Amino acid sequence: MTPQMIKDAAARLRGHARVTPLLNAPLLDAAFGKRIFVKAECLQLTGSFKFRGAWSAVSALPPGVSGVLAYSSGNHGQGVALAAARHGLACVIIMPADAPAIKIANVRAYGAEVVLYDRATANRDALGDRLCAERGLHLIKPFDDAQVIAGQGSVGLELVDQAAEAGITQAQVLVCCGGGGLSAGIATALADRAPGLRVHPCEPVGFDDMARSLASGQRQANTAATGSICDAILTPAPGEMTFPILQRLAGPGLTVKDTEAQRAMALAYTHLRIVLEPGGAVALAAALFRDTSPCVIAIASGGNVDPALFRETLAHYA
Repeated sequence: MTPQMIKDAAARLRGHARVTPLLNAPLLDAAFGKRIFVKAECLQLTGSFKFRGAWSAVSALPPGVSGVLAYSSGNHGQGVALAAARHGLACVIIMPADAPAIKIANVRAYGAEVVLYDRATANRDALGDRLCAERGLHLIKPFDDAQVIAGQGSVGLELVDQAAEAGITQAQVLVCCGGGGLSAGIATALADRAPGLRVHPCEPVGFDDMARSLASGQRQANTAATGSICDAILTPAPGEMTFPILQRLAGPGLTVKDTEAQRAMALAYTHLRIVLEPGGAVALAAALFRDTSPCVIAIASGGNVDPALFRETLAHYA
């Protein structure tokens, strides 16, 4: 992974992905006694940053590829499905059966075939390998793929320019983290162009494999596959490609409770008028309830929330 790969991916994304805004709310700043900025990737196509990595990977495929496959709890799958459709490729998305219904429905609406599996008992990688072999599909991994990481890194390139316009030269950049593709891409971009902005991966309590891995110096696995509402960022372990990048470039990881993610969802809606899913609100929750620096930037990574859960969250936390 190099800064040039991210610049090349950003060039391929130009005209296809949205430049998402960097938001700030004075009342939120006043309530928490610091400057809080939010990069609203929930407004990206398909409702999350994942479209960036998906388009980057699909647009870099060699000639002759007729179809792609991805495994995803929803956001990566939606990004790959739309990117494949716009490139005229067949697409299969392997999803956990307990994924939010809205995400399963959206993947199908983008034209992909959905194959469901039991997250607690089935091996999604083995299932994906079998389908790729049977159908001649190209696997696009959710984070351990260089072109995917490069596409996610385009968030960092945008952030560099937006932070400069806002007069921000020093800040903690908090990033929702599953396997680490978004964190690794942003960290690479920032280290090259804005070293005063430093990435910290953020995870739910009980699924903090990246934080524990960074603290120990070795990749650590989660003991559970389910048990948090932050479904978008529940991964078994840090990526083999992403962990060394974050080990070199990122600061310590932060963890938040599910209830804190829901509080962040409610505050984001109240003050910024954006809709976040729990996994996409973890970085903002860390900015509000964990980070103590005077200026913090949170990446709001996704907004594909189940409507019933969002209504419940607003009823209890707004």
